[in-house]
Amino acid sequence: MTLKVSDIGEKELVKYIISKSKKITPDDTAITELGDTNLISTSDMLIQSRHFPQNMSYFDMGFKSVTVNVSDLAAMGAEPLGFLLSIAIPKDLKLEDFKEIIEGVLSACDYYSIPLIGGDTNEANEIIMSGTALGLCDDPLMKDTYSIGDLIVVTGDIGLAALGFNLTVMDNIYVKKALKPIARINEGILIKQAGATSATDITDGLASELYTIKKEGFGFMIYENLLGISDEYKRLADEFGLDYLDLIFHVGEDFELLFTISKENLKKLSIDYKVIGEVTDSDVIELTLGNNFVERIRNEGYEHYVSE
Repeated sequence: MTLKVSDIGEKELVKYIISKSKKITPDDTAITELGDTNLISTSDMLIQSRHFPQNMSYFDMGFKSVTVNVSDLAAMGAEPLGFLLSIAIPKDLKLEDFKEIIEGVLSACDYYSIPLIGGDTNEANEIIMSGTALGLCDDPLMKDTYSIGDLIVVTGDIGLAALGFNLTVMDNIYVKKALKPIARINEGILIKQAGATSATDITDGLASELYTIKKEGFGFMIYENLLGISDEYKRLADEFGLDYLDLIFHVGEDFELLFTISKENLKKLSIDYKVIGEVTDSDVIELTLGNNFVERIRNEGYEHYVSE
């Protein structure tokens, strides 16, 4: 049987590319020695039909194209250096809509203090935005450098965007999170300074990120009671016939940081955070439910190329 890319999915394709290049760092970004520091670089592509909800404004499309890249810098604890944008657009796109996209890009660059320094334009059947973010960091945070006993922490509420994609009323926290996510660039720097032992950003769902950072011989225990799931969240999910835990673990688009830190260094954190679990020696990823029943967390999340 001839395999197609949809048979293995994005993460396996990335593993293949990494296996063929000795220069690629298997982490959130590339890390290149630069003098007495490191150049941190990352690239992310957004396609209108796959990454932008229909009710997302052109301004927010531009803003998100910066956010998704800066979020990878945040996961490394890097200081922003510069942003490049390559954009392909339909030839019949209204000029005012194009200008709105660029206004969103520039607004995000200003928000994250990362100057737009270059890029390219081209023609396509739909809007395609490929950004590259550059940063500097002396000692980048890696994904899998945690130890048994470390606490598992997130920088904010997760699952809000996942619920927001299902809502139509614009003026609520869930829809705002879905349409205008914010990268935690300052938090990334501060958690590194506090002694975080590893970090990544949550884009493909909490479960997917946990499986991405897991290493052999180590496990994670997540506690439902520590996730801070509100009664309103559960009610709204139920109204749409959705499982609230499935939204939190398997959808993504949170752009919060998921990181580990020792219990001793937790008190050094100068940001809002939420401890949701701990690193164990179980070699499995588990969830303790509110009724104290323990179940395995499935390895699912958003992934490109996978067949429906």
